[in-house]
Amino acid sequence: MAAQPWDDRTRLVAIDIETTGRRTPRLEDIRKAPKGLRQPGVVIEIGCIEILRNGTEWTKGRTWETRVNPDAPIHPDSIKVHNIRPNDLKTAPRFPQIVETMLEFMGEDLLIAHAYENEMDFLNYEFARCGRIGWGEEFFTSRRFICTKEMSHIHFPGASGSLDALSDRLWLDRSDRFSHHGALLDADLTVDAFLKMAYGDIGPRDAVFE
Repeated sequence: MAAQPWDDRTRLVAIDIETTGRRTPRLEDIRKAPKGLRQPGVVIEIGCIEILRNGTEWTKGRTWETRVNPDAPIHPDSIKVHNIRPNDLKTAPRFPQIVETMLEFMGEDLLIAHAYENEMDFLNYEFARCGRIGWGEEFFTSRRFICTKEMSHIHFPGASGSLDALSDRLWLDRSDRFSHHGALLDADLTVDAFLKMAYGDIGPRDAVFE
């Protein structure tokens, strides 16, 4: 079996982000904006869960989650998905207030995400928005991520790459996701999908009927 990026690791961190549903502005539009105009936030919830190597097995460890006040409206279609409303975020911290705690939890470990480009782009946008990096720069690069969507395309060529479809193919219980999505809930499901694909546990379960 070819070497995998996690082979020499003892800790990985899965991450999922819920957003306002608005696209991040294009770099050229940001640079054309009037001087002093503050770009709107996009991140409203972050969930992380660590997995730790125990011999040849991986086990789930600590979790970290927070809501984030984006100082921006939330698209109605997104509210239908995650059920987070503007009133729920009135007392939530803003991104600059949570960034150090988030980085401390992540450490230098690889991050597992489903469709990682989304998480990478959202984080880089918020890091630029709070002045940690310049617009167009990257704090998080693709080398930092393990993508379960890309893994799914290897194991299930031509199949849908959504987390729901992947969970069904891997026989994962996603019933908690029926009513709404949540950052920590989705990060936990991403861990389960990663572990099954990483160690070849992708076949259907034998049904037993009484």
